[in-house]
Amino acid sequence: MTQNAVDTAEKTPVTLLGLGAMGTALARTWLAAGHPLTVWNRTAARAEALAPEGATVARTAADAVAANSLIVVCLLDDSSVDEALAGVDLTGKDVVNLITSTPEQARARAVWARERGARYLDGGIMAIPTMIGVPEAGGYVFYSGSQDLYEEHREVLSVPAGATFVGADAGFAALHDVALLSAMYGMFGGIAHAFALIRKEDIDPASLAPLLADWLGAMAPSVHQTAQHLNSGDYTADVDSNLAMQVASTHTLLDTAAQQGVSPELIAPYFALMRRRLDVGSGEEGTTGVVDELLAG
Repeated sequence: MTQNAVDTAEKTPVTLLGLGAMGTALARTWLAAGHPLTVWNRTAARAEALAPEGATVARTAADAVAANSLIVVCLLDDSSVDEALAGVDLTGKDVVNLITSTPEQARARAVWARERGARYLDGGIMAIPTMIGVPEAGGYVFYSGSQDLYEEHREVLSVPAGATFVGADAGFAALHDVALLSAMYGMFGGIAHAFALIRKEDIDPASLAPLLADWLGAMAPSVHQTAQHLNSGDYTADVDSNLAMQVASTHTLLDTAAQQGVSPELIAPYFALMRRRLDVGSGEEGTTGVVDELLAG
């Protein structure tokens, strides 16, 4: 027996359902690490393409599930899971669901799995396919649900990307995923507005880019103060730039946008929340109170 065969025999076998860009990246990473892999995809050609790399191609989703105890699902959406696993026996299986879903969908899927005799773990992938299998890229996956399942399979789950368990509530992985993505898109909105401001001027966007990156990096640690304020309830602690001062200066940003012919639609809603918070809170606060205004809204 070759060394590779010995290594493969000692690795946890995995069944993977779904071979889109992300699923294929996951598959190739597990295969490269020596894990016996059974794959299924609705479009069979995508599964068959992995056979030369060592994957076992299952004819049906039911056959793929029957092959191994650890079942990883990387399908398009929640309804795709229903379609693929309708009538499939999940008794005694460990189901790890990596589709993009809402927290409520994840919680409902956990109940669905439990009713079918399976343990369940939900995952939120914080990576793009090119980051999978590349540790230095910094990708990772949030997991929530059965902690016993997570601990038992943590090693194999950590092969494609880092693994972070965020709680027994099956919806927490999706919630963490959406929270981080929401913050990312808020940042993208600010970046778009910044570039729009200079778009008609004789300013090279490439000269602004490093300034933006450095400034955003310098501001990022403010998330820790926001968390501390929310935990303590004291929104004035260690505030350097208070809400009253910030609200007073927002007119300059809006006036500049108007003068540059730039729509304020990306920043005006946040400024409106700041003003609303100032009306009901203290001017000595920072901007943490905007969180409460979102909940109140």
